[in-house]
Amino acid sequence: MANRRKKGRAISGIFLLDKPLQLSSNHALQRVKRAFDAQKAGHTGSLDPLATGMLPICLGEATKFSQYMLDADKTYRTTAKLGIRTGSGDVDSEVIAERPVPALDREAVEAALKSFLGDTLQVPSMYSALKKDGQPLYKLARQGIEVERKARPIHIYDIKLLDIRHDELDIELTCSKGTYVRNLVDDLGELLGCGAHVITLRRLSVSGFDEAAMMTLEELQAMAAGSCDGKGEPTQVFETLDALLQPAWEAVKELPKVEVNDLAANYLKQGQPVFVPNIAAAGKVVLFNKDADSTDAFVGVGEVMDDGRIAPRRLVSTG
Repeated sequence: MANRRKKGRAISGIFLLDKPLQLSSNHALQRVKRAFDAQKAGHTGSLDPLATGMLPICLGEATKFSQYMLDADKTYRTTAKLGIRTGSGDVDSEVIAERPVPALDREAVEAALKSFLGDTLQVPSMYSALKKDGQPLYKLARQGIEVERKARPIHIYDIKLLDIRHDELDIELTCSKGTYVRNLVDDLGELLGCGAHVITLRRLSVSGFDEAAMMTLEELQAMAAGSCDGKGEPTQVFETLDALLQPAWEAVKELPKVEVNDLAANYLKQGQPVFVPNIAAAGKVVLFNKDADSTDAFVGVGEVMDDGRIAPRRLVSTG
């Protein structure tokens, strides 16, 4: 029996989507997948419908490394509305408290922001995308159901006040995975004695990807509209679309780089550890075949073992 032909193209890479307001991450993912006519796609952590900005979409082999971007540091810009506290910490739920906004100078606000720097524990919001028994917490919250959530360690690397307008603050922060900006803004409002909630939220960067490299759905779909001729056959427009993709190895670019020769790469692809002379790295490493063409040089992710050999952990397919 003949093999069933997979639907779509076996394209691989990372598309940096500028996610629009009020669109779920999954719906955004499906639209990007259709635009590229990709066989396989996945995103690297949800952005709430309220949030806009960088949502890396992994296509093909790049999906194998999406977890590394899910775990990566991120940069956000948000506007906090003072004087009003909401159940969700943003504009999408009921007001639970209103208080007058005191006269605040920049120095006082910046001092409050600095208190969030470094390591801390944060309890995830009931309006987060975390799941309990397969159900996202935000769905349970909208049914009036609250469940216990454990505090999680987070790290705030940088946080700064961009602008202050009586009852609104523009803030930019760089943080570790698992940080909920709505929680932080809610906590900030309590520190300032008036309450606060998020009215805009934009993700500027994931894993150091440049904000300027993002593209909107409208721009992508306009380019994709010319990707087939009248008979449904792909045209050279796909070449233009594919040029928008970051290579799959960019998902693991923060790992130490190790080069292996062609023989070692073949052993790794067979699941066998290899010895690499004079290796200084430890833990997970990103592997490249120095004997291969640049487009095929990425081997995947390995891990340095106690005896100095590198074991394969997550490799790109050679099929």
